Amino acid sequence: MKIPVIRQFFQNNTPEQLETTLEVLEAFCEFRGVSEAEVDVAGELITNICGALEVHASVQSGVLEKDALNAFGQKVMGSIDR
Repeated sequence: MKIPVIRQFFQNNTPEQLETTLEVLEAFCEFRGVSEAEVDVAGELITNICGALEVHASVQSGVLEKDALNAFGQKVMGSIDR
């Protein structure tokens, strides 16, 4: 998870575009010939896209972009610490 990447995805893509990309990456990970390294890269992208989608949802409900990004980062870091 990289907050600057999530910010870029949030600022430059609609939720619909992110959902479509997410579907493609998930399908890519299911191909038999995909290496573990490729799955790792796709997984990192999936995490960042999911973060951007969550930020979109938070901003739409009235949260400031900066606060939404920080909240997502704290949520992820909190789940790692457990």
